[in-house]
Amino acid sequence: MTIMVLTLVIDTATAACSVALIDDGRAVAERHEIVGRGHAERLLPMIADLPGGGRAAAILVDVGPGSFTGTRVGIAAARGLAIGWGVPVAGYASTTLLAATEFARDPVLDRLAVVLEGGHGEVFMQSFSRPLAADTALSSRAPAAARALLDGRRAIGSGTAWLGDLADARPALPRAADAMLLPPELRALPPTPIYGRPPDAVPQSPRA
Repeated sequence: MTIMVLTLVIDTATAACSVALIDDGRAVAERHEIVGRGHAERLLPMIADLPGGGRAAAILVDVGPGSFTGTRVGIAAARGLAIGWGVPVAGYASTTLLAATEFARDPVLDRLAVVLEGGHGEVFMQSFSRPLAADTALSSRAPAAARALLDGRRAIGSGTAWLGDLADARPALPRAADAMLLPPELRALPPTPIYGRPPDAVPQSPRA
């Protein structure tokens, strides 16, 4: 089912800062930059540069996994705009979007693994099969362990460089305009972060 109402898509979970307006199943406008860091400074100006200042009847946001900071920036912006505009907001996973994009790009591909940079020398990994079914749960692994689990699958994503020399691998980042490739159930996640591994710091228990 296509995205029928005008929807603002926000994707800042990786090194890309990407926004798009999608209406009736097609991207009517988009802005996409590889920023690495600095999503907070670039995101709102990019949205404002869209037609109508990016205002839409619904908002869709990448909820991760990916960069802790980038993911939070996108979700905070999506929630804030949703409150200000009085519109609904929902999320989708970066791994799912990359899988959907690759399956659309290569119609003969029947399975793949999405591998994203995860920090602390690890990568986030999740395997999929056509049309868009998750074969494994999302996990954070050392690159050697992730490579051993590929089982002949193509690897795509920002973490492929960590896997060494592979015959069937390519780097890729999520693009907001590709969110139209996701089926409704995969773009209806709550707008809360998927971190992929526990936070580096946890609150201390209050002293008795």
